[in-house]
Amino acid sequence: MFKIAIASGKGGTGKTFIATNLFYTLLKNLINAVLVDCDAEAPDAVAFFKVRQFNITEVTQLIPVINKRNCTFCSKCHEYCNYNSIFILPPVKIIQVIEDLCHGCGACSVACEFNAISEKPVSLGHITKYLNVSNHFLIEARTNIGVMSPAKVIKAAIRAIDNDADIALLDSPPGTSCPFIHTVSTADYIILVTEPTPFGLSDMKQSIEVLQNLNKPFGVIINRAGLGNRQVHKYLLDKDIDLLLEIPFSKDIACLYSKGMLAAEKDTSFEGQMLEVFETIFAKNGNSNYQR
Repeated sequence: MFKIAIASGKGGTGKTFIATNLFYTLLKNLINAVLVDCDAEAPDAVAFFKVRQFNITEVTQLIPVINKRNCTFCSKCHEYCNYNSIFILPPVKIIQVIEDLCHGCGACSVACEFNAISEKPVSLGHITKYLNVSNHFLIEARTNIGVMSPAKVIKAAIRAIDNDADIALLDSPPGTSCPFIHTVSTADYIILVTEPTPFGLSDMKQSIEVLQNLNKPFGVIINRAGLGNRQVHKYLLDKDIDLLLEIPFSKDIACLYSKGMLAAEKDTSFEGQMLEVFETIFAKNGNSNYQR
């Protein structure tokens, strides 16, 4: 399976727009693909397809529970916790787990020598598998409201990919923090989507730095080209970074997107551009299996 992550340094650049249209294009051209919505705090990819729910799985993590009768208030659990999720005041015998900060690493259980810590499961979110009209899977990661980090839910969604698929498209969370890294680190190639503005350039640079540190191959799509300036183009040229596609700003595309409709379905030329992006990625990675 070849995994392609569609990512960006900031929100609103068109990640989901590219991911959904690329998914439609692959299926239209009889390429066996699965789409995973890894933007677990605001998933919306399924809104662009007619789907039926296949199954839903809860994602949990184990949270420590402290038995104060056994606790000696030695503070070792507090010292072992890298996330400061155990609050303790030994002189007055107060100890409390701050569940929102806990990452479920289990270090406190290892530290405790007095059998004072057990664990309980706490729900983080859900992984929902959908089938579209052609019986291909869409997988949605969705965190519960109030959960501090969607990283474990994202990883569970990626693990839920059916191995029968040839191509997995990962619609990444925006930004360059842990959710972004957990998504792109599993990918074989990353499409960075940006916009030709100073903010787009700044956030794209941050994304590129992370991907280079991870030693991940990537290329860039400039969305809404023509609205800003040419600084993004100049940067890509100076750094010899692949420009996969420019998508000019189009009111027609914006209207389709606002209605939950796919540009590639309504415009065969745009479908062709999406297919060319896919074939370019495979050619650059030494694979010609899907070239026309």
